[in-house]
Amino acid sequence: MQTLIDDEKIKDLFKKAIIEAMEERKDLVYDVLQDVMEDILMVKAIQEGEDSEVVERDEIFQILDDKRSIASL
Repeated sequence: MQTLIDDEKIKDLFKKAIIEAMEERKDLVYDVLQDVMEDILMVKAIQEGEDSEVVERDEIFQILDDKRSIASL
């Protein structure tokens, strides 16, 4: 005989299982959230880069060298 479970009960069971997993594996949840945030920031950086002007490679390295010089003071 097949037992039918209504959608609300299934939804409640999934919620409880997810909450329990999050409580037991906080380190895993933290790692996943950190990866998601990094991905979001990478997409944002790429989008900003697509909208910015093109700069020569040497110009960028000159700016970085100047900042290194200032930081070493």
